[in-house]
Amino acid sequence: MRTASPICPLLLLTIVAAACAPETPPPDLSDLVTRAEATEFIETSSYQDVMDFAAALAEAHDQVHLTSFGTTFEGRSMPLLVIGSDDPSPEAVRATGKTRIYLQGNIHAGEVPGKEALLMLIRDWVEGEYPAWTESSVLLVAPIYNADGNERMELTNRPRQNGPVGGMGQRPNAQGFDLNRDHMKLASPEARAVVSLMRDYDPHVAVDLHTTNGTRHAYHLTYAPPLHPDTDPGIIELLRGDWLPSVTRTIKEKHGWDYYYYGNSGRRVAEGETPRWATFDHRPRFNNNYVGLRNRIAILSEAYAYATFEDRVMATLYFVEEILNYAHEHGAEIRRVVAEADARSIVGKSLSIRSQLVAAEEPVTILMGEVEAEEHPETGEVMLRRLDVSNPVEMIEYGTFTAIEQETAPASYLLPPELSEIVDVLHIHGVQTETTRVEMTLTVQEFVVESTEVSPRAFQGRQEREVRGAYREVERTFPPGTTVISVAQPLGLLAFHLLEPRADDGFVDWAMLDDFIEAGSAYPVARSLTPVRAR
Repeated sequence: MRTASPICPLLLLTIVAAACAPETPPPDLSDLVTRAEATEFIETSSYQDVMDFAAALAEAHDQVHLTSFGTTFEGRSMPLLVIGSDDPSPEAVRATGKTRIYLQGNIHAGEVPGKEALLMLIRDWVEGEYPAWTESSVLLVAPIYNADGNERMELTNRPRQNGPVGGMGQRPNAQGFDLNRDHMKLASPEARAVVSLMRDYDPHVAVDLHTTNGTRHAYHLTYAPPLHPDTDPGIIELLRGDWLPSVTRTIKEKHGWDYYYYGNSGRRVAEGETPRWATFDHRPRFNNNYVGLRNRIAILSEAYAYATFEDRVMATLYFVEEILNYAHEHGAEIRRVVAEADARSIVGKSLSIRSQLVAAEEPVTILMGEVEAEEHPETGEVMLRRLDVSNPVEMIEYGTFTAIEQETAPASYLLPPELSEIVDVLHIHGVQTETTRVEMTLTVQEFVVESTEVSPRAFQGRQEREVRGAYREVERTFPPGTTVISVAQPLGLLAFHLLEPRADDGFVDWAMLDDFIEAGSAYPVARSLTPVRAR
């Protein structure tokens, strides 16, 4: 039997002294303020302001790392603050085993509350405000995603929005692309960078912070989970069943502000007809829907444009704060839901390739608001200010989507060697592929294009295309260099929506396969209902 060694008195004194020593106090960052705070919310931060603030945060705390996740179209580094890991590399962050949470601001650079709120939030964490968060989570914070758009500040951007009266950036990036429509086609360096971040860091949760100037409602902020009907049901149940309602209740209790699911009620109704509250779009070109099709948890935030700039920043700050509080308390459940989504195969399932809004079974009470006009102090243009008015109105809610056209998910897709550029995009997304080394003859399905229609107007630099046709079973010989994609992989759902010819947001829709599309010919991507392994 091993006996305990006696403790040296000097060692005992050392242990007691160490136990009684005061903890290192958090750094005093009282002089570190955002541009918005420094100007009493008249101005918003420039790119250099953000970089200087982020560098100061990294200097103040050894668990805050300032790195970059890409470069914009005009060559600006895209800053990423990694918080809660000793090492900021993707491999080290994944190895922590913690819940990984991506927080993104400024995808539309006229919608700036997220940029300011994220900087304030991390400063408060450095000062010891939320010590528990990084016990369970690693935060990946991108405060100024659309950095090029941010630098195109004008007093006249975002007309009627209530400030910042010192000006704000523009909606698109320097290419003129709306980055919140680019998650599938990846035509911008910014979109390729953020999708690479999702591939490499693989966050369990992604939060995208916006501002809305639609319906004049009474909410300080509205939000949305993923809206595509193919999103894993476990993700939707967690968000709609508990997470978002819990955050809403907590903010109401703490701050007295009302939040609700994003919607608009702009459609005119006849006398006696119940008005409707309708969300936006299900397609994965939008960040929250794209993240959902990656089997990850996504939350969209929309601060209310006619609230004051300060209130929009605080509404966003409160929202992210409570999202992170919930994530800390439910980290194991979040990671379980994501793991179960990855483990569920979609092979053989009927999935939606075209969808439409569906009405909820019961009416809901929506809080409608009022605004008053005021004059911009510099331009004299009209701005609208939210009034503290809340009028409950019963409405039919159109907050979810249902399939209007479905297709069965195959076991494998096969791409000929001439589609190498498409394969490159799939790799950026993180879709796993194999390449054949020998010729293979297989029985597969090929889609025969019966007709095709191109939009007469360009959108995001592309004229979107729709094809019509049907699958037929054929025997085809595939040359060496054919790319084989198994749909039984975590990103199989995303691969399905990129490759199906009738999918409403895939490669065909975005005119990325126009050289291979012709009425009467076969779509170049074949599919197999049984697994194919590259040989």
